[in-house]
Amino acid sequence: MREISAREISDTVSELCQKANIFLPADVSKSIETSALNEKSETALGVFREIIENIKTAKNSGDALCQDTGIAEVFLKIGQDVHITGGALSEAINNGVAEGYKKGCLRKSVISDPLERENTKDNTPAVTYVEIVPGEKLEITVLPKGGGSENSSVLDMLPPLAGWEGIKKFVLNAVKTKGNKSCPPLIIGIGLGGSFSSVATLSKKAILREIGSPPTSEFYAAKERELLDEINATHVGPMGLGGNVTALAVHIENAPCHIASMPVAVSMQCHACRRMTATI
Repeated sequence: MREISAREISDTVSELCQKANIFLPADVSKSIETSALNEKSETALGVFREIIENIKTAKNSGDALCQDTGIAEVFLKIGQDVHITGGALSEAINNGVAEGYKKGCLRKSVISDPLERENTKDNTPAVTYVEIVPGEKLEITVLPKGGGSENSSVLDMLPPLAGWEGIKKFVLNAVKTKGNKSCPPLIIGIGLGGSFSSVATLSKKAILREIGSPPTSEFYAAKERELLDEINATHVGPMGLGGNVTALAVHIENAPCHIASMPVAVSMQCHACRRMTATI
């Protein structure tokens, strides 16, 4: 049994919140630069130039990539041989988020109640996902999720007979109607299967995959390529102003589901796919 202190968890989360809001992952930056080569219109190229310049400016200045520094989504993989000491796990996570957003001078966007709309003033509570895995390590990933892309995300319980064509129609309709509000070029996470509650989590986990990383199978690799081609053929384009690149990547995470159901969720993620991971 390995002991990990709540204080160490808080410190790690604090650092991840700050760094994730400033430094775009290398796979995302590379994909943006590569995708810019596929644009022909001056408007689309101009948008890509601004995005690339913004990435460099944030890195050099230490300022946030975007004014919307998001709700903190924290993904935990906890080794089954880990024992957390000195406090509750949820408290450690939220203390880290509060410290990170304060130290990083990051915008606090979380409200305590959907109707009363009072700001919690420290961006807590975080949205936390916990997965128990073998071993004695704790992996923490922070995904600051902006409101614009989150508001464009959708979920439906399709009939099984809808099949792949029904799934494609649902995803493409979401991109055509809401993609321009999500600051494209997008990374699109798709959850398939599970249940009403779990399929949305699958779509969020899909966003965490590095661009270019292998999917669960070649079967789904082909589905991802097919959807990416059709999404880019919509010509929504960067920032919704038209162009050849609407999405940088499509990632699908699938799970078993009930025989009578076909849950599908689409998590839109803007080009500023801010995610950072640390292992304790």
